[in-house]
Amino acid sequence: MKFLVLPALLLVAASGFAQEKVIADKIAGIVGDKIILKSELATAIADYQRQNNGQEVKGVDECTILDGMLIQKALVLQAEKDSLPVSDEEVEAEVDQRIRYFINLYGGKDAFEQIAQRTVYQAKMDFMAPIREQRLADAMRKKIVEDIKITPTEVKDFFEKIPENQRIFYESEMQLNQIVLYPKASRDIENLAVQELNEYKEQVESGKRKFELLAQLYSDDPGSKEKGGAIELNRNDKSWDQTFFSTAFRLKEGQVSSVIKSKFGYHIIQMVSRNGDDILVRHILKIPQITQPEIDEASQRLDSIRTDLVSNNIGFGAAVVKYSEDESAKSTAGQIMGKNGTTFLTIPDLDKDMVLLLKNSNLKPGEISKAMVFTDERNKKGVRIVKLVSKSEPHRENLRDDYDRIAIRALDVKRSAVLEKWFSTKIPTFYIMIDPEFTNCANLNKWQISSSTAGN
Repeated sequence: MKFLVLPALLLVAASGFAQEKVIADKIAGIVGDKIILKSELATAIADYQRQNNGQEVKGVDECTILDGMLIQKALVLQAEKDSLPVSDEEVEAEVDQRIRYFINLYGGKDAFEQIAQRTVYQAKMDFMAPIREQRLADAMRKKIVEDIKITPTEVKDFFEKIPENQRIFYESEMQLNQIVLYPKASRDIENLAVQELNEYKEQVESGKRKFELLAQLYSDDPGSKEKGGAIELNRNDKSWDQTFFSTAFRLKEGQVSSVIKSKFGYHIIQMVSRNGDDILVRHILKIPQITQPEIDEASQRLDSIRTDLVSNNIGFGAAVVKYSEDESAKSTAGQIMGKNGTTFLTIPDLDKDMVLLLKNSNLKPGEISKAMVFTDERNKKGVRIVKLVSKSEPHRENLRDDYDRIAIRALDVKRSAVLEKWFSTKIPTFYIMIDPEFTNCANLNKWQISSSTAGN
């Protein structure tokens, strides 16, 4: 009796917004007092198809998705019985995060509301229940498996049961750490950027030109340039540069700020509209151009730091904390993270400047490159030194090189077995009802058996 737990499928109404109820609401299934409507199932299916660009995914169909929804309801029901704590504050924080994500994805609040066919407030209310359920289900799942451990013997047994031709093939992977310096532009060039922004401010305030046109023509922010400099901000989002953030929230509608300096460069900001804790602003960013003397100065400083590292006068992690201007890397000793959050990087994970650095420096594991110039994702010039921590050759998965990753998979399998056992004992204790329309879903047999004895 196999229980397929599909967390990604359990976010009913939490990933898409085109939720027109094209069928009359009938009940698809019930677990305890938790009801799944056919319209909710249709929405979950549509959302899943949308996430996969309309492509069918092998083994995932209407029966599988309904199974996942029933599993979530059972977990939620037990979580409520066990009084697992899920606070309003954490639910609201996640709701706000989701809404901000979709607003940014769709290009602003108005576009979001048009696509969602509801206001931001209505969308937040729609999110509350499904996200609370997801939190409760996650908490219950965690409680069931939190004490499950894996031993080296179990990892070895798990691995040896995998046929050799089915073991994962890994491309060459690297672990890289870096120390970054951003050269400072000369005072004359900084003054020129400030002067240009003051001129744009005067043109907007005099009515000669529109702010959004100037942003499209002259802003150095590629993320907002095409949208006329438009950015959505929420008062509770603390991830923004604080100077930029606080200046934006002090503005009145239509007002243009004085020139301010953030960690990205110089800006002017215009308030467009305000709605509670949400504001829409436009900004123009000017990044003062770096010239060769500033690059040379930063390179010489980094080469001096490299000399201390090679001489073991300072550790790499300590040097990151002391010198690096890449704030996001200070808590990870300068470790570069891949797109999927792993520290193991393949060539597609690297920017073109990093690929060039590795090609030209021919580093071996443990070695540190000389200073090299690069351009970051914000189009800002920097200089960095890079340590090649490790590098693997392309290989078929094995215990010596890939133990940690094999252990994670083995632990997941062991936890799944524990979850299956938990469900097999719990399902008979729940009231279950499934619409006869789904009688032919073989994977729902475990629920159907319980359904036939429900209430006994």
